[in-house]
Amino acid sequence: MTSPRTQEPPRPRALDAIFAIAVNTFREGIRDRILYLLLAFALLLIAASRFLSLLTVGDESKIIKDLGLSAISVFGLLTSMFVGVSLVFKEIERRTVYTLLAKPVSRWQFVAGKYAGLLAVLAMNVLLMSAVLAAILLFRGESPVPLLPAELLILVELAIVTAFAILFSSFTNPILSAVGTAAVYVTGHLSWSFDLLSRRLPPGAGRTLCDLLHAVLPNLDRLDLKTAAVHALPIPPGEPLWGALYGAGYIVAVLILAAWLFSRRDFP
Repeated sequence: MTSPRTQEPPRPRALDAIFAIAVNTFREGIRDRILYLLLAFALLLIAASRFLSLLTVGDESKIIKDLGLSAISVFGLLTSMFVGVSLVFKEIERRTVYTLLAKPVSRWQFVAGKYAGLLAVLAMNVLLMSAVLAAILLFRGESPVPLLPAELLILVELAIVTAFAILFSSFTNPILSAVGTAAVYVTGHLSWSFDLLSRRLPPGAGRTLCDLLHAVLPNLDRLDLKTAAVHALPIPPGEPLWGALYGAGYIVAVLILAAWLFSRRDFP
């Protein structure tokens, strides 16, 4: 009598695996003490913007909006740096990644799930900080609606930066990942300077390097609508949609690279 053939466990559907990893990452992210510390500082700064505006010279409303949007952007970046870059490292350090990858889950699903979970944490933070800023403006009798395009593109900007955080954490340690993430954020806002420098340099290695950096790095300055929102400048109706599509394309490309690098990584 022949023994029954051993069957491998059915491989879960890709979206189911990604969703399960994302939910677990979200739960892990919202339990991180650093997240609560950063969020507390951000909410405190936004709430205190009403009083800080009294100590400075200028339009009180514009100062409150500027401080509020800047706090959302900066503390979102810090969340991506200090919470995001440690997610993959923690899985490796605690060896939980071995158990997870031993299951019928591919490495690209692991990367996509980690990113989706972290993005959900960032979206929650942006929503909470935006809600506090909106409450302050409503209390002053102002509408927070004109700030929505800027807040949306702040989230898109943070989503791009977070994709790079996942990319760096897929092949290096948290410190270098944080440095790399911060470098992408800074150079992304200076992307225009590489194009300007390229025009002034003679043909050669310097111009080629500037052209390469301008082509590869995300143009985060293009997503910055904070000044327009604060000063009530006209924003083209299609600008938020264009920014979202631009960000989605960048995110997909970076995550594909992150998944490829992570698939080639050997674990001790």
